[in-house]
Amino acid sequence: MELNVRELSDVPSVEVISRAAVMLMSAAAEKLGLADDDPEATPVRDLDEARRLITGLAGLITASVEYLGPHAGPLREGLQSLQRAFREHSAHPDAPGQGPGEKYTGPVY
Repeated sequence: MELNVRELSDVPSVEVISRAAVMLMSAAAEKLGLADDDPEATPVRDLDEARRLITGLAGLITASVEYLGPHAGPLREGLQSLQRAFREHSAHPDAPGQGPGEKYTGPVY
């Protein structure tokens, strides 16, 4: 059996950054409970963990946007969706500009 394995040095930087961003997005969605059939009743919601993941994602996208080319728009949209979902699921929503990652992206409403 032959494995399809590439050397890390052969992987373009935009692919590495995009994969890291998708992993952060997926983890944040899980921590928000968005992967469950009933996100409102999910036992896995952890907003503190979601905040950290979303902030890391915002920093990565903001710092890398000039290199992402056509990937930048969808990644930004995904980030904003997570930021909005975080606000919706918070018992006491942060003030505009104080939510997860908003110090990098600006306020998300």
